[in-house]
Amino acid sequence: MATHATHSSTPGNAAGDVRANSVSDSTHPVTDKLQESLHSSVDKLAGSARRAEENIRQSAHDSAENWEKRKADAEQKWQGSAVRKYAIENPLATAGIAFAAGMLLTSIFRSK
Repeated sequence: MATHATHSSTPGNAAGDVRANSVSDSTHPVTDKLQESLHSSVDKLAGSARRAEENIRQSAHDSAENWEKRKADAEQKWQGSAVRKYAIENPLATAGIAFAAGMLLTSIFRSK
């Protein structure tokens, strides 16, 4: 007993009607035009988002490099500063100066 499969080409048959989903044979021209417009808009938006992301990433990279350079410069200046030398040589005096400065600032900002 042999089975025989047939493909009909009725309008409702997806296998038989290859042109059923084709844009050129669409019976919805307004929808198709809107779809093309939306695809174009999404593509433009994706391009803009890509450029914005690249700019943000580049700015973040540049900022990180700048921060590291400033950090190294500050460290180098601190290592050679007279304040550091004084603080190492006179720790008790340094603590007293810091305490007095804190009290002075507190009294200035606390006054009502």
